[in-house]
Amino acid sequence: MSAAVLFDGVCNLCNASVAFILRRDRKAYFRFASLQSEAAKGLLQGHSLEAGLDSIVLLEDGKCFTKSTAALRIARHLGGLWPLLYAFLILPRWIRDPIYDWVARNRYRWFGHRESCMLPSAQWKDRFLESPLAGGENPPNPQN
Repeated sequence: MSAAVLFDGVCNLCNASVAFILRRDRKAYFRFASLQSEAAKGLLQGHSLEAGLDSIVLLEDGKCFTKSTAALRIARHLGGLWPLLYAFLILPRWIRDPIYDWVARNRYRWFGHRESCMLPSAQWKDRFLESPLAGGENPPNPQN
């Protein structure tokens, strides 16, 4: 069983976050695709996510999670003490998401961006999705 993390491929903060997850995902639970990729577009097709999505997306157990919910659910699967952050899910989204949105709004200014999406290193290439529905999986239903 695995989950897919969709991220802004031109955002330096997002790329650093993917590298952070890769180094701590000891069970290789996550697969990745940039939001700009055909793989991500195929996975998100038919879902009622907002246009111009400005969030990390987690596709897990047939469901789609965004913003702080996605980040906290990702932390739950990482090594070390990171799973402790999952406890913050008890806070309502109306408290968590404005903090996430503030960072998301400023991420290019604070961390910069690239002209094109990152290319994974050979070490991690097999963790990145290349086709829209890898493994014949059905796209999950959106849910926060």
